[in-house]
Amino acid sequence: MKIYNTLTRMKEEFVPREEGKVGIYVCGPTVYGYVHIGNARPYVFFSVLTRYLRSIGYEVNVVENVTDVDDKIIERANHECVPAAQVAETYTRAYFKDTSALGLGRPDTEPLATGHIPEIVDLCRRLVDAGMAYETGGSVYFRVEKFAGYGKLSGQKTDQMRHCELAREGEAKESPLDFAVWKAAKPGEPSWESPWGPGRPGWHIECTAMSLKYLGEGFDIHGGGRDLIFPHHENEIAQAEALSGKDFARYWMHNGMITSREEKMSKSVGNIFLLREFLKNYDARVLILFFAGSHYRSPLEFSESNLEEAAGQLDRFRNCFWKVDSVLAEAEADADASGELARAGQELAGAIERTEKDFEAEMQEDLNTAGALAALFGLVRQINEYAVAASSAGRVDAGLLGRARDLMAGQLEILGIVIREEDYAETGVEAELLELLEQREQARGRKDFAAADAARDRIEAAGYEVRDTPQGPRLVKKT
Repeated sequence: MKIYNTLTRMKEEFVPREEGKVGIYVCGPTVYGYVHIGNARPYVFFSVLTRYLRSIGYEVNVVENVTDVDDKIIERANHECVPAAQVAETYTRAYFKDTSALGLGRPDTEPLATGHIPEIVDLCRRLVDAGMAYETGGSVYFRVEKFAGYGKLSGQKTDQMRHCELAREGEAKESPLDFAVWKAAKPGEPSWESPWGPGRPGWHIECTAMSLKYLGEGFDIHGGGRDLIFPHHENEIAQAEALSGKDFARYWMHNGMITSREEKMSKSVGNIFLLREFLKNYDARVLILFFAGSHYRSPLEFSESNLEEAAGQLDRFRNCFWKVDSVLAEAEADADASGELARAGQELAGAIERTEKDFEAEMQEDLNTAGALAALFGLVRQINEYAVAASSAGRVDAGLLGRARDLMAGQLEILGIVIREEDYAETGVEAELLELLEQREQARGRKDFAAADAARDRIEAAGYEVRDTPQGPRLVKKT
């Protein structure tokens, strides 16, 4: 398996620290508001990565933190005149609820920053003792220019960098590049005792402390959105490697940003779409397919047309499963076939073998879910053709069709998509209309456009329109 490593800027063969086991640390949210679609992308991607690694035999341990003490949380608390801890608890609960609604399961460990103050203070103390950090005014700062490897993840040089953090009132840093690992508390802010007086963690130190606690030095994969490369992940590396002299993490994986109206989706820009609001209007699997349709490192434009395309993909899978189950229930089980059914069976058998190979190859190539989906749609096409032939013949090779169905179900499940029997009714489309849609496609394939138009007219008369998408036709109820 090859993974693109942000640190080396190239694809590398994935070799875990310990054979058969993989440790993954993902930077989770700062909980000062409801999570939006952009926050959901890394959650979905690393869930897919985890399921794929487990499917090929790895034992995977996933840690995803929650930042529940931060300047943004304090700012919101002051604005709402409530304690910062109340803001953090409210939005932590909301984050767990909203991401659980995606149906992808949970990371193995989800530590809170505030639950690891002793580890954070100890790490700060060790940095001070090593001369890599210093105290001033009750705060502790990391000496950036003393760490020779600073900038290796982002590709920046210290003499060309902008200031890592804006100076706070009363700060007296040795260098504008130095960043806080411990912040002296202001009146009314949450604080904990430390050797330097009451204060709270800097943003970057918490992830270094928690990843080392749960995964140890040199763990396998550290990830998050591209916006975390600098300064967050750069600073994590500096803090860890300044003490150990060893690699902090072996591979760094970063997903591309979600854009809306060609700008990065963010609360500050004001172009966010909350995950909880999205899930009121769309099936969670539409979002998962929307993400899977592009390579995880690519930027992705959030638009109604792109969502409609993903919804059409989900419908196509649903319809295919319905067709398979209908044929298996209605046609006579008979492995001996001739004529058109024999030809369709041979093509389906070839498609099964091809899909197994292509899906695996795409996932092995830096988790190319877009290519994996394309392989699945090729299988869908062949399943549908075989199902039509079997319906016409009144006979079906149940073993062959069942094998195709199981392969499709298993590969979709790796991507986070589970199709259930109740989904057939949830499409809002009667079985007869799905049959007409299939007849239209078959007629178009043999260039019998009169028959195709007749099938479409019957569909429209029933109150639906046919929308042709790159992933195949879709039935949409007229409004």
